[in-house]
Amino acid sequence: MAITLHQKLRVGAYVLGRHLRGIRRYPLVLMLEPLFRCNLACAGCGKIDYPDPILNQRLSVAECLEAVDECGAPVVVVAGGEPLLHREIEQIVAGIIARKKFVYLCTNALLLEKKIDLFRPNRYFAWTVHLDGDREDHDRSVCMDGVYDRAVAALRLAKSRGFRVNINATFFDNAEPERIAPFFDAMTELGIDGITVSPGYAYERAPDQEHFLNRQRTKELFRDIFRRDPKRRWSFNQSSLFLDFLAGNQTYRCTPWGNPLRNYFGWQRPCYLLGEGYAKSFKELMEETDWDAYGTGNYEKCADCMVHSGYEATAVVDAVRHPLKAAAVAWRGIRTEGPMAPDIPLDRQRPAEYVFSAHVQQAMDRLQSQQHPPAS
Repeated sequence: MAITLHQKLRVGAYVLGRHLRGIRRYPLVLMLEPLFRCNLACAGCGKIDYPDPILNQRLSVAECLEAVDECGAPVVVVAGGEPLLHREIEQIVAGIIARKKFVYLCTNALLLEKKIDLFRPNRYFAWTVHLDGDREDHDRSVCMDGVYDRAVAALRLAKSRGFRVNINATFFDNAEPERIAPFFDAMTELGIDGITVSPGYAYERAPDQEHFLNRQRTKELFRDIFRRDPKRRWSFNQSSLFLDFLAGNQTYRCTPWGNPLRNYFGWQRPCYLLGEGYAKSFKELMEETDWDAYGTGNYEKCADCMVHSGYEATAVVDAVRHPLKAAAVAWRGIRTEGPMAPDIPLDRQRPAEYVFSAHVQQAMDRLQSQQHPPAS
């Protein structure tokens, strides 16, 4: 089972409680980035394009746990950069577990064998190993040979130690369903606990801008992938309605506040994928962000996005409101034939704004002033 019954009950009670109280906006998953530094430089990544002084910054253990408490989401995804580069990562994870939050530690697994003894299996903890396909596809994606084999070896080690282990697979427009299906079969045979899938988001700073998916291509790709699992052997660490959305069977608007991000800059507006501004507190993020200015149909940068960090929370809320629909999709499986649900029109979206460099410059100025304070 990709998501344990314990987690389903805890998260379900959390969502239902907010639904019954009439709370419209609330977090489901905290995305926590303790650092940006990584030991890979993937062509499709827009998370590591910062000057060295910023890449050298870390959130402290206290800052990370303060974010967990401030946000209150039942699930925490620790991402980056590469989180295992953080010298106190085990303290961060232990603090989150002590709060009885479900924590997924995302990693490219290159340091997993070296660091694994810092962690212990726990029902609140799981590794999420990034694998974007088979050996050829993954090594091409991360721009380094041999990474796939090292990641799989680390995955096997973690499973042998009794950890829950998921994989996170991101696909671009060069993905081939006839290769992805055997890859998922192989991962299933290895005994992984779940699969998280996502179409690659078009990071404006990623070195490779040629292989991001548009929404129509995303739907066609995932229909072609899902139809290759007629016996439904693959176990996904995602809701059935989100997977149904990827296959073009649901019309959803994104829920950016469902997966808020805390990183070195602060609480990122509006979402994990777009750094359009930063709030000093979670309360400020929720109350002062112009949420209606973002999302597919509202903002040009969001036009092609179908990523789980924007839409998984939408699907979960839909499942709570329409449990029979969710049950029907879970029972019959993902529909891969027939007409697709209507998509959101783009004729009223506002044009993209490019503000990333201004935020980086402000941070650089702040770091410089800390190193060389003005003479009194």
